[in-house]
Amino acid sequence: MFKKDSKSYTDLLGKTNRIVEGTIIKGDITTAADFRLDGHLIGNFNSKGKIVIGPGGMVKGDIVCKNADIEGKFEGKIQVAEILSLKSKAVIHGEVICGKLAVEPGAEFSASCVMKPNVKTLPTQNESGTEEKTA
Repeated sequence: MFKKDSKSYTDLLGKTNRIVEGTIIKGDITTAADFRLDGHLIGNFNSKGKIVIGPGGMVKGDIVCKNADIEGKFEGKIQVAEILSLKSKAVIHGEVICGKLAVEPGAEFSASCVMKPNVKTLPTQNESGTEEKTA
């Protein structure tokens, strides 16, 4: 009678989740839409879209996403299927796996980096600790 269809990723285009400055989240975030973070996240982030970490934003944990623009701070492991863009005030510590990497002068990049062009799926670890491909 009142059947509500779940929205596809294409229906979510143009819609962005937003966490404002002064907000601290402890836990994991999973979303299909784009996401802007100007607050702090202590936990993992997973998105089929793009994450933007603003100048006041900070993430301590793991990120898996399609695209990422970082202007704030990040510490952990980040896996970006397409383009990771680091702005001049970005501070990155940890491990980076991405398709393409753009770094503006002034960015602090203290991380191991593996670039995998044309990555359609990102590896995840299964229970035995070996990598497997996910869609």
